[in-house]
Amino acid sequence: MTNKITNSLIALTVGGLMLAGSAAAQTATSGAGPGVVDPGHPRVNQVNRRKARQQKRIAKGVKNGSLSPKETAHLEKREASVQRQEQRDMAKHNGHLTKAEQRQLNRRQNRISRSIYRDKHNNK
Repeated sequence: MTNKITNSLIALTVGGLMLAGSAAAQTATSGAGPGVVDPGHPRVNQVNRRKARQQKRIAKGVKNGSLSPKETAHLEKREASVQRQEQRDMAKHNGHLTKAEQRQLNRRQNRISRSIYRDKHNNK
């Protein structure tokens, strides 16, 4: 009798854990609402990873002296502009970016990337 009760309790516990796990998995990438980032959205993640890499390149240029304070300020201003645009775009789509918005942000990041390279290698 106690063996049946124990087995039933184990089965209920496992079932409850599975149900809770699937509910948590669904809410982790659902639309979070206007202006809130969806951490599971691949286009948002791609843009953010790229932004982080470019920030590291700028920081490295400052540290080794290949970027002047004026060049750094200009690059940071452009990066901030891209960040504001990303936030506006995501606010329109519940924390997501459309493919067109991602493409536009990538184009702007491409231009900034080329500027980082040129500024770091201009032998001022």
